[in-house]
Amino acid sequence: MINFGKVAVLLGGHSAEREVSLKSGAAVLAALQKSGVDAHAFDPAERDIHALRDEKFDRVFIALHGRFGEDGTVQGALELMDIPYTGSGVLASALAMDKWRTKLVWQAAKLPIPEFEMLTEQSDWQAVVKRLGLPLFVKPANEGSSVGISKVKREEDLQAAYLAAAKHDKLVIAERFVGGGEYTVAILNGRALAVIKIEPANEFYDYESKYLRDDTRYLCPCGLSAEQEAEMQQLAQQGFAVIGGQGWGRVDFLRDEQGKAYLLEVNTSPGMTDHSLVPMAATQAGINFEQLVLQILESAHVG
Repeated sequence: MINFGKVAVLLGGHSAEREVSLKSGAAVLAALQKSGVDAHAFDPAERDIHALRDEKFDRVFIALHGRFGEDGTVQGALELMDIPYTGSGVLASALAMDKWRTKLVWQAAKLPIPEFEMLTEQSDWQAVVKRLGLPLFVKPANEGSSVGISKVKREEDLQAAYLAAAKHDKLVIAERFVGGGEYTVAILNGRALAVIKIEPANEFYDYESKYLRDDTRYLCPCGLSAEQEAEMQQLAQQGFAVIGGQGWGRVDFLRDEQGKAYLLEVNTSPGMTDHSLVPMAATQAGINFEQLVLQILESAHVG
């Protein structure tokens, strides 16, 4: 095994996804230590990030989710300290965290995305519904784990959904409902892993479905034909590459009733909990959790 030196597992942090990050980080830390890596937990909400340099850490496994961990800020700090870290760089991390700007980049690259519209306090709710139809989704542009998302079924509920999302971010998106199924594709060091179909017990794949319920169904094999699966994997690699993704990540999709796949978002620091999807896809590829964590750590880089 590679001598990784002294490794910090960044976990916790300041974001709305802190609790999930603590679980991800604990799982990663345990796996690294089980593999004989000199790994230590490091919570940037409790310690100054510069301690990583002062305490001579050789590389960092980022298990932070959301703001101040997945949005390029920590990545920039690590680059300034010249400490190799896992996952995407500053630009891709910042871009992927911003769902609106990710959509604009994909749109420019002529990749398929659901129709969307930015909302403000002055939005004409009737016009939004006329353009996007009902139901539709309203979401903050810069949150993960489905924080602040609403499924809107009636025009009169749209403003309340906007206000709920605006509590989390000043940029709020309304997005056309695409109802043929939710899928996700993990990317690991240039390779797209098996497609997973997500069947939430709730009305959509919300925070509760992701982390708290045990009746959300994850199908792998996903039920698509080999050709359809390969097409989605290729689209995942394109979507990841266009935003400048590196190392590992997860690309989420919606599929319509006619079978067309639409890119939804990229997670540049996906969950690594017992409910998480990247470990599930890796298992399908014959990669156990300890091997997965080591492969991710091996790809650590500066910039």
